[in-house]
Amino acid sequence: MSSINNSVDDDHHALRRQHPRDLDPGSDYLPTPQPQPRRPRGFAATAAAATTGPSAGAKGKKEREKEKERTKLRERHRRAITSRMLAGLRQYGNFPLPARADMNDVLAALAREAGWIVDTDGSTYRQSPPPSHLAAFPVRSVESPLSASSLRNCSVKATMDCQPSVLRIDESLSPASLDSVVLAERDTKSEKYASASPINSVECLEADQLMQDIRSGEHENDFTGTPKVPVYVKLPVGFINNFCQLIDPEGVRQEVSHLKSLNVDGVVVDCWWGIIEGWSPQKYMWSGYRELFGIVREFKLKLQVVMAFHEYGGNDSGDTLITLPQWVMEIGKENGDIFFTDREGRRNTECLSWGIDKERVLKGRTGIEVYFDFMRSFRTEFDDLFAEGLISAVEIGLGASGELKYPSFSERMGWRYPGIGEFQCYDKYLQQSLCRAAKLRGHSFWAKGPDNAGEYNSRPNETGFFCERGDYDSYYGRFFLHWYAQSLIDHADNVLSLATLAFEETKIIVKVPAVHWWYKTTSHAAELTAGFYNPTNQDGYSPVFEVLRKHSVTLKFVCLRFHVSGQEYDEAMADPEGLSWQVLNSAWDRGLTVVGENALPCYDREGYMSMVEMAKPRNDPDRRHFSFFVYQQLTPLVQGTICFPELDYFIKSMHGEIAGDLVP
Repeated sequence: MSSINNSVDDDHHALRRQHPRDLDPGSDYLPTPQPQPRRPRGFAATAAAATTGPSAGAKGKKEREKEKERTKLRERHRRAITSRMLAGLRQYGNFPLPARADMNDVLAALAREAGWIVDTDGSTYRQSPPPSHLAAFPVRSVESPLSASSLRNCSVKATMDCQPSVLRIDESLSPASLDSVVLAERDTKSEKYASASPINSVECLEADQLMQDIRSGEHENDFTGTPKVPVYVKLPVGFINNFCQLIDPEGVRQEVSHLKSLNVDGVVVDCWWGIIEGWSPQKYMWSGYRELFGIVREFKLKLQVVMAFHEYGGNDSGDTLITLPQWVMEIGKENGDIFFTDREGRRNTECLSWGIDKERVLKGRTGIEVYFDFMRSFRTEFDDLFAEGLISAVEIGLGASGELKYPSFSERMGWRYPGIGEFQCYDKYLQQSLCRAAKLRGHSFWAKGPDNAGEYNSRPNETGFFCERGDYDSYYGRFFLHWYAQSLIDHADNVLSLATLAFEETKIIVKVPAVHWWYKTTSHAAELTAGFYNPTNQDGYSPVFEVLRKHSVTLKFVCLRFHVSGQEYDEAMADPEGLSWQVLNSAWDRGLTVVGENALPCYDREGYMSMVEMAKPRNDPDRRHFSFFVYQQLTPLVQGTICFPELDYFIKSMHGEIAGDLVP
């Protein structure tokens, strides 16, 4: 009997070694029906392929490729979640996280916020432990940096297990005007207090918080002693006609006189390519601008000029229409591919396609040669004004509306806010560039634009390309978007290389748009069609800013009004504040000089103060601020559409001259 038992045991153990998955783990080693074998994954697939025949090896290779793709998708999803968390901490918690922060940076910031000391090697400790009879929950109040007192070191003692922390937050405030808000939570299961001191009770904390808010409100608009941000005002279009003549010298003189009385630092003037070289190639007319600049000199104001290589005119421009030069338009009638083109083949004549930057299709010249000849002519014509320092900066137009962007959301094409716009890469020159990039990548069939990207007024979720987990993040999507954005970057690099040659020691400015709608979606569709590869798992502005830094260029960012809420912004998933935070900090981190310009005319106090807060954020630990600010208006001041007291208040706030007792 003993030998029989030993034999059974030996057979049983052998069976376990040979078939570990054929036995029920809950039974006493009793065999069960064999289940369906599990498909090997990852390294298991590699091992399985190595021990089988050639056909199985091929299957294993496919499995490995699929597993790699799944791993990449999981990693991109994880990074997208992390980026949202980091963006939230930066925007709403005022945590000074670096642009490429990881979870170690987040943990260190949270630990420091809670009062701990974190060394560079990761050592974490308290400098001095809190008294044992106090619960140290640091609470930050919503307050102005100018407030005399703070609640940072207050302690909250709970007398009731269910009583929550009380902290009042004004939802109308933006992160630019908020200090960090930390909600202290109490674990009532582990820590209970027998009594509560009246001075530290929740009711007292709420009353003290109210007093803090009142004191903060008293100094909300007090910018006395803040850094001075010079203010330039952009002269309205229309003083120069299509024959480059100054049509109303006295009106200009009156306008500049009003600006001088408001103590502005200077004016900005558009120099239109379509006027100056409007009739014949390389025949430049500057007479009207010479007279206009002379009036600015009379009033001893600084002057900035814009090399405007785009068209002006539209729904908000009245009767004024400035096209590209007539000789360029004539070329366009025979060769429409010199203009940006959408998927339906419609040409956009706002500016020239970047595909002809190096193509000799403009009377024997390339696109960048035409731009350079224009800039060199201006520099030569007004050499005396450069020598005496009247012209302080030159802005280079790099796209539609003078901004570095594709004309992807043009109203003349039927676009209306908040449509995602359309890709503008279907002229033959950009298509040839795309074809070369696809062949170089080894996938010639990628030499096409996406066919599921919707139309001008589509929403991201209505398209297969921009929707959640859409094709924008596929292999092809990433290739196409990288090429599309790189074409924009290459255009900026080419033109700025020649601009620095033409203007040498003069400050050069480039304007970047604020495409804020659909910013809260994963794809950032409107930014993608405009040429900025900036979905949640990419930083689309850093490569652009690297080019600007390469040429020592000043960044002009279009400022948006933050304190706007309502159904319009909610439906568009817009986040102007989040976009501004990303752009400004990315630029400042790279050492770029940043200036601002208002996007739309604003004539009320709230709009003006929003721009001041953005120009010089009070809580910035490095005290960074705009180098200057350009205020643009659609109509002259003499027409009376602008409230002079409000504009005067805005300029004084920018100059740091407004005292608390002047606040109405």
